[in-house]
Amino acid sequence: MTTTSALAASMRAGYKDYGFGEMAVRALNGVNVDIARSEFTAIMGPSGSGKSTLLHTLAGLDRLTAGTSSISDIEITALTESQVTEVRRKNIGFVFQSFNLIPSLTARENITLPLDIAGTSVDGSWFDEIIGILGLGDRLTHLPAELSGGQQQRVAVARALMSRPEIIFADEPSGNLDSRSGAELLGFMRRAVKEFGQTIVMVTHDPTAASYADRILFLEDGVIVDEMREPTAEKILDRMKRMGS
Repeated sequence: MTTTSALAASMRAGYKDYGFGEMAVRALNGVNVDIARSEFTAIMGPSGSGKSTLLHTLAGLDRLTAGTSSISDIEITALTESQVTEVRRKNIGFVFQSFNLIPSLTARENITLPLDIAGTSVDGSWFDEIIGILGLGDRLTHLPAELSGGQQQRVAVARALMSRPEIIFADEPSGNLDSRSGAELLGFMRRAVKEFGQTIVMVTHDPTAASYADRILFLEDGVIVDEMREPTAEKILDRMKRMGS
């Protein structure tokens, strides 16, 4: 998709309520945020601060109660559900804590699935480059059950990257991985930003995982209360302690 916007995503006066009346819970409380292109942004905060809600509403997986949210130049809050689905399919990649692979498909078939569904041909050189960097060359014919957790998550990342999306949203992507596999995965995501110009937004509770990002947004009670650039795990941990998490 060709665009002139310097932003991969944005939100203005974003509110999200769950439930109604006296039982309503406000998960986002007037959030304004810009996500720059070719940057790795992490979202952190205490449990219940609205991290996943912010990710899901930015990505069009959930609707804001009030306010606007855009992917690039497209205001998704103004679209129908089917139009939002189309924007997600064309512009967004997802990596979740649970790998969300199709058990009956091989690693290769899982990686190319979004392109196959869209009827888009696979760019062979791009496929080979991603597979080479992720070290999946000898695993492409394996089913998910025959892969380790780290290998399954690398397949999920390869799938997210295959369509060269405008932005990748990752929800605790290293949460189910051991420390070595998690570090390898996060290192690759950082490389995708630096070398491929990919844009990534990641929710995490882990200061070490967040230290791979260019920028960290700190949420508390549905509000962005701070941000940090050039983070280290120590600086992040210190900031989180002051939030009472």
